[in-house]
Amino acid sequence: MQDAQVGWIAAIIIGGIAGWLAERVMHSNMGVLMNILLGIVGAIVANALLSVFGIVLGGWLGYLIAGFIGACILIAIGRAFRR
Repeated sequence: MQDAQVGWIAAIIIGGIAGWLAERVMHSNMGVLMNILLGIVGAIVANALLSVFGIVLGGWLGYLIAGFIGACILIAIGRAFRR
């Protein structure tokens, strides 16, 4: 996420929103800190996966979309390992 143009405080806020949205869509119950971590790490994971296909998301909205997609992926992976 070198060129995301999002500062650390904005990354925490946007990551929290993305994690919360993913939590609602995936029907999980994580908590505020885990939502923030899922959103931030999810954005990194999603940007890496999307860059393989030549898709680059930047800025606040791109970070939110990537965080949401990545957080959903991470929740699904976590569920697969728990079972």
